[in-house]
Amino acid sequence: MTEPEVGQPVPYAKAGPAEREQLLTLYYQELRTIARRLLRGEGDKLLLQPTELAHEAAMRLIRLERMSWNDVPHFLATAARVMRQVFLDEVRRARAQKRQAPALTLWPDAMSDETPFDIEALDAALVRLEAISPERARVVELRFYTGLSIEEIAVACGISDRTVKRQWRAARAWLLTELGSP
Repeated sequence: MTEPEVGQPVPYAKAGPAEREQLLTLYYQELRTIARRLLRGEGDKLLLQPTELAHEAAMRLIRLERMSWNDVPHFLATAARVMRQVFLDEVRRARAQKRQAPALTLWPDAMSDETPFDIEALDAALVRLEAISPERARVVELRFYTGLSIEEIAVACGISDRTVKRQWRAARAWLLTELGSP
């Protein structure tokens, strides 16, 4: 099975568990890359390795029996959402054990002097943003959790690059205000 191009249909999108495992095998390294991005910096305080995060996300994806994917960005967006939940579960578990949750930087492509933020605060802010603007929340999720480029987000959402850039800037400004960053 060869890797499909961005925007092309995903093989076995509506198939059973064996085909899902094959699809996950193709994109497992991409899941690990997303996991490394989430855990970089102080993420190691969680005692969670990128491989463990990617593996748990993959296992949860296999169990999504009624899910089908339209194309590669859609699959990666679903994987990012699942990985976000795994990551939040780990943060909550760490807090329940009275450990300090890691401080992360909100925008991986931004300057390094950025103020750290709390992942649970981001999740709560994303839920509020989704109530106001589901499109902007989706752009943030695809950009932050999946690391998709503007062009890949445009393909996944079926909108223009300029619209994605506009939504990204607006969502980023809104989230920075919500999270109390300057």
